[in-house]
Amino acid sequence: MTSAVDTPAEESARPAPPSGLLTVARAPGWVRYALLAAGLVVALWLPNGLYPAVAVDILCWALFAVSVDLLLGFTGLMSFGHAAFWGTSAYVTGLVAIHAGLPFPAAVLAGALAAAMLALPIGYLAVKRTGIYFAMVTLAFAQMVYYVANEWRSVTQGENGLQGVPRSFFGVDLTDDYYFYYAILPIVLLGLLAAWRIVHSPFGRVLVGIRDNPARARALGYPVHRYKLTAFVLSGFLAGLGGGLFAVGHRFVSLDVLHWTTSGKAVIVVVLGGIGTLWGGVLGAALVVRLEDWLSFSGFEAIGLVTGGIFVLVVLLFRRGIWGTVAHLLRRRGAARRG
Repeated sequence: MTSAVDTPAEESARPAPPSGLLTVARAPGWVRYALLAAGLVVALWLPNGLYPAVAVDILCWALFAVSVDLLLGFTGLMSFGHAAFWGTSAYVTGLVAIHAGLPFPAAVLAGALAAAMLALPIGYLAVKRTGIYFAMVTLAFAQMVYYVANEWRSVTQGENGLQGVPRSFFGVDLTDDYYFYYAILPIVLLGLLAAWRIVHSPFGRVLVGIRDNPARARALGYPVHRYKLTAFVLSGFLAGLGGGLFAVGHRFVSLDVLHWTTSGKAVIVVVLGGIGTLWGGVLGAALVVRLEDWLSFSGFEAIGLVTGGIFVLVVLLFRRGIWGTVAHLLRRRGAARRG
C-alpha cells in the first residue's frame, strides 16, 4: 500500500509533467496569468475575426484534441477509435434534443455521459493492450459503432443522418452562430479546466509515471489498468462533450462523425499542436479547422493532401509540435541565462 503523503525523496522522484507544461509551471506567476488572460481574450474575440461557424468548430475540435492528448500525451495510449465517443455523443445529443426537447446543455451532457458509458467496456478491454495493439483494438471497436449506427436506421436515419437538431435554451434565440458561440464557450472552458485539473492532480502525475515506466508504477502498488481505464473514460467524456456541441452547432449528425478519419484528424491536430502539452491541442485545432475552411472556400478539393503533408513535415521537422517546440526553446533559453 502506498502512502498518501510523499517524503521529499519520493517527491523528487515523481515523474515531471511534459516539457510544455513544465515550462509554464516554472514561469513567474504574472506570466501564467498573462497567458491565461491572452487566451481568454482570443476566445472572446474569435467569432469577430472568423466566420462564427468556423469559430464554433474550433471550440468543438479543441475539446476533442485535448481528450485525445489526455490519453496519448499523458498516459501513452494512442487511440485510433475516439470517433466512437465523439460520434456516439453527437447522435445521443441530437436524439435527446429532437425528441425530448431539453435545453442544449442538458442534451450535450446526456451525450457526454453516453460516451463515457461506452468508453467503460471498450476501455476495460483495450487498456490490457499496449502500443499498436491498443490502437488497433480501439479502431476495431470504433468501426463496430460505425456499423451499428449505419444499420440502425430507425434511430440514426442511416446515411441520411439526424436533421434539424434544435438549439433550444429556455426560449433564447441561438439560431445565429455568433450568439451560439458565446453560449457554448463556458461549457468548453469548463471542459478544458477539467482536463487541466486532471493533468495537474496527483492522479495526472501517476498517469505520467505509468506512461514512462508502467512496471515501476505497478511495483509501487498503483493499479495500472485501473488508472488507464479511468483516464480512458474521462477522455471519452471530454470527447463526447465536444461531439455533442458539434452536433448542436451543425444542427445535423451524419455518419462522418463516427468514421475512422475523424479519429485520424484528431491525432493530427494533437501532433501538430504538441503531444503532452494539453494546450497544443487547442492551437492545433484552430490551425487545422481554419486551414480546412480556407482551402474549401478556395475551391481546393484535396484538403487531406495538404493536412497530411503538414502532418509529415511536423513529424519530421518539429517532433514536439508547435506548442512543444516553442516551450522547449523557451526552456533552453532560460537554462542558458541561468548558466
